[in-house]
Amino acid sequence: MEPQSMIAHQELDAIMGTTTRIPQLLSAEGFPEWKYRIEKYIKMKDFKIWRSILRGPIRITTTLEDDTVTDKQVENYTDDDFERVEEQEKALATLTTALSPEIAQGFREYTSAKALWEALIEVYEGNEDMKQSRQDMFRQKFNMFNYVLGETLENQLQRFITLTTEMSSVDVLVTRSEINKKLLNYLPKSWDMNVSVIKKTKDLNRLSLAETMS
Repeated sequence: MEPQSMIAHQELDAIMGTTTRIPQLLSAEGFPEWKYRIEKYIKMKDFKIWRSILRGPIRITTTLEDDTVTDKQVENYTDDDFERVEEQEKALATLTTALSPEIAQGFREYTSAKALWEALIEVYEGNEDMKQSRQDMFRQKFNMFNYVLGETLENQLQRFITLTTEMSSVDVLVTRSEINKKLLNYLPKSWDMNVSVIKKTKDLNRLSLAETMS
């Protein structure tokens, strides 16, 4: 593999993640896809960590003789207590590891995985107006999608799939029919005959994009 191709491949692995490499949040623009991928990655690795992120830290307590509930001293922790604390620390470490150093720098004040997760969502998803603005942007991209002169069919398909995946990640809902017709209408002219056959023989309202193009 050429050095430049190798670098590009490594950068893609960092963003997308692999079975052994956690997806990295590198920019605000990449947050929707990262949010989706980090959840799947953590659930695959250890569902208890994901549960800890959603649930938040658990207070380790003990009940005194007068029925007062107080924090348990560390020297009195049981093995189960330590496991609960370690699970919370592991959840925080997992999320922190998934952030680029530049992004992690701005979130060091958060001491629990739940607090960090909620802060990331607040910063990168924003309020309802920001969400609506982001959705409008992707709808516009979808409406303007077209064939680029000289582009291979493979690249066009990949560009379209990336766009529809991003739309889904920010809750822009489009029907299967809209997706199928949009792509078919903007394939290269060399596909005109195939497109005509597909439209006549396939149910674009029911089939997925992969089934439509197969």
